[in-house]
Amino acid sequence: MSTDRIIFSRPYRAVNELNNLATVLESDHIHGDGRFTASSTARIKEITGSKHALLTTSCTHALELGGLLLELGPGDEVIVPSFAFSSAATAVALRGATIVFVDIDLATGNIDPAAVADAITARTKAVLVMHYGGVAADMEPLLALAQQYGIALIEDNAHGLGGSWRGCKLGTIGAVGTQSFHDTKNIHCGEGGALLLSDDALMERAEIIREKGTNRARFLRGQVDKYSWQDIGSSYLPSELNAAVLDAQLSEFETVQAQRHRVWDGYRTGLADWAQERDVHLMTVPPDCEHTAHLFYVRMPNEQIRDAMIRHVAEQGIVAPFHYVPLDSSAAGKRYGSTPQPCVRSELFSTTILRLPLWPMLSADQQDRVVDAVTSYSW
Repeated sequence: MSTDRIIFSRPYRAVNELNNLATVLESDHIHGDGRFTASSTARIKEITGSKHALLTTSCTHALELGGLLLELGPGDEVIVPSFAFSSAATAVALRGATIVFVDIDLATGNIDPAAVADAITARTKAVLVMHYGGVAADMEPLLALAQQYGIALIEDNAHGLGGSWRGCKLGTIGAVGTQSFHDTKNIHCGEGGALLLSDDALMERAEIIREKGTNRARFLRGQVDKYSWQDIGSSYLPSELNAAVLDAQLSEFETVQAQRHRVWDGYRTGLADWAQERDVHLMTVPPDCEHTAHLFYVRMPNEQIRDAMIRHVAEQGIVAPFHYVPLDSSAAGKRYGSTPQPCVRSELFSTTILRLPLWPMLSADQQDRVVDAVTSYSW
């Protein structure tokens, strides 16, 4: 048996990355909004079906841009799942709004619609939904709540490029959708993101905010004879170097997804009997969802067994980490947020979850090693 270390995540290398980078470096256009920005944006729109898409320097910046577009501010409340990445919360806190942390559904790790309903007040302006692992949240009751109370849905779709719920592409269901192209994601450019919008007015303002508050995008399209400062904004536009890598990656989207699903399906099949015998919960996908194979997790019976499993597989050269610490329990979460009800399921999910190595180039032999290491542990 090979003793080579199996890391948790390995960035995919697309065939045309170096050629695209050379094209940019040999050109007179290395800043953003060039040929590869246009091409990769078109590819994102094709994959997601989104009417509008804007590349950003990160998913974090896309969330911040979304907060600006929705005019979040002091006095507003935004409901956020406690089991999420910190970017979801910081985008709200930066606007001076209050984060209201709510619990999740143990079956998926996604926000619990019933908890959302209980947390809505007259100050609620938005609900942030993360599609954990590229599996859609339970959108039907969330959409109903949004319509009933006139609040916006923000989709943190960092894990879910190409995923869907009842045929609707993730990131395009709410008022604002965000994507991540960090190198741990299925498709990446090292660091990057995108904002997805369907509303024309929001798109017009988003272009201005992304370009330091100027109408430069309209100038480049020949719609105005000069550009000037129009609104608040920041520098959210990535360079052509990032866009060049992203375009190469997006051109191989179907190949990447096929390989990731191969690995995901292998874990689901290879661990099924062991999980049933050991009272271990494997990652599952509701029948109305098409997932993205972004990650594969198991939930162990308790934290002690989970931590012992991490050590056990590490001894065999395999990296299998836990994931988020609930935001409501963090120092910043207590400072900038409120938690109307204890997020007990978020705590349980966080302390029992274990993620297995998953990347497109993971070989069948390597995956067998992971499965053998996991199933060889007894308690």
